[in-house]
Amino acid sequence: MVVEYRVSPKIDDQALSELHHRAFGSDSTAVVPWTARLTRYSLCWVTAEDESGLIGFVNVVGDGGVHAFVIDTTVLPARQGEGIGRRLIEVAVATARSLGCEWLHVDFEPDLAAFYLGTCGFRSTKAGLIRLAS
Repeated sequence: MVVEYRVSPKIDDQALSELHHRAFGSDSTAVVPWTARLTRYSLCWVTAEDESGLIGFVNVVGDGGVHAFVIDTTVLPARQGEGIGRRLIEVAVATARSLGCEWLHVDFEPDLAAFYLGTCGFRSTKAGLIRLAS
């Protein structure tokens, strides 16, 4: 199957919400206002689509300077392991670089270390996190 990667295309809120719910195992069917969020807060986003529709997504949020942050990396579970996530990150890295960013940060769960640190080339750093919601 041919996968097309696009930078900051128009987003279908329902399709992206469904992708997220499926990828993260949520029982929710709520439609998230992605278009409004991305337009307001994102430096760019990258989508992966095939003939069936949206199969992958990553969001890059900037600080207005030289730092950017990867969030919401998502690939349809049935398509994971095909290199789609790696390619989403590659396009996000190239786009952030072309927009003047010097640093791209990512935070991830331990089980994703091989993906981010190995496959995608991020390096490990010390970081901190506070959970604001209980």
